[in-house]
Amino acid sequence: MEERKVHCLNKISPVGLAVLPKNYSLSEELNEKVDAILVRSAVMHEMELPKSVLCVARAGAGVNNIPLEDLAKKGVMVFNTPGANANAVKELTIAMMLLAARDIRGSMEWVKENKGDPEINKTMEKAKSKFAGTEILGKTLGVIGCGAIGALVADSAKKLGMKVIAVEPSKAVLERNAELLKGVEIVSSDELYQRSDYITVHVPLMDATRGMLCEATFNKMKDGVIIINAARDALVNDDDMAKALASGKVRRYVTDFPNAKTANMEGVIAISHLGASTEEAEDNCAVMAVKQIEQYLEHGNIVNSVNYPNLCLDKVTGKRVVVLYEVREGIDSEVLEALKPCGVKASISGVKGKFGASLFEVEKAPSNVSVSGVTKVLVI
Repeated sequence: MEERKVHCLNKISPVGLAVLPKNYSLSEELNEKVDAILVRSAVMHEMELPKSVLCVARAGAGVNNIPLEDLAKKGVMVFNTPGANANAVKELTIAMMLLAARDIRGSMEWVKENKGDPEINKTMEKAKSKFAGTEILGKTLGVIGCGAIGALVADSAKKLGMKVIAVEPSKAVLERNAELLKGVEIVSSDELYQRSDYITVHVPLMDATRGMLCEATFNKMKDGVIIINAARDALVNDDDMAKALASGKVRRYVTDFPNAKTANMEGVIAISHLGASTEEAEDNCAVMAVKQIEQYLEHGNIVNSVNYPNLCLDKVTGKRVVVLYEVREGIDSEVLEALKPCGVKASISGVKGKFGASLFEVEKAPSNVSVSGVTKVLVI
């Protein structure tokens, strides 16, 4: 088997690295011998990658730190690990909701400030009334996004006695998570805003979702609503949130993504991005990322790519060829025609946005694939 080099831009769980095949080794330097990169939160937008790099695997779900389109144009596959950290984020989301319902933080700070009082066990009985809160039992939780995390949050909230309503436009996502979503009412965005006592958002950050929680949507919500954000800070318009907190429209904003504005806002409970920071989640993400690298480099299978289509072929005898390209009319047919002299035994193609991929089983390796628009040819 061909020797492979992997470079880690962040500290990666040893449990994941232990899954690397025997022909893989870690490279301390990012040089021309590196085939694959493992990354967590390191920002790659200004990074110049060696031409040898064939793929990048993000040990986590969010990929805002990776220049997806630029890498796609260079024929570099990018993977993420959806669902691997879902339980960790779900548990933190429930904790965030409870922190907002009960002034646990304020109560703990009072104890810390008064720890020198020899009569603290008595004085706290008089002080505790200022930290009284509410219960979540019977309250309505609105879940925006019912993917791996949102569906788990909805299921847990039901078990805690909450009424759960949700927004999810994808029928495929609803079908995939149908068991977890039993008893959850799927509603429109406006209805969710109008009915929810708590709103938790679990959608990726993209142009369509940037600033989705803003003055216009706050105005549709109940007075005193509590908003939970364990997804991305830019999903919320910070200036509009400040106004909503000041007016009482939003009672608490709990975020796992504080920034210079929200960290200084009254009414914000800010957590230092702990969503996926559990030993179990880091292990799960690393294992999944390593397996995706192996599947691609050893078999040509594309699993959980975020910048190219996902493609898999069942194992049959022969060589494999992956052809990556920028989409234009007829290019998939031209690629197939170019591979015919190699004795194509099986093939599969797909498109994701501007980019396409074809995976072939062939009898012999191609000398070249001279088709306009092809960005990378990987022969296995």
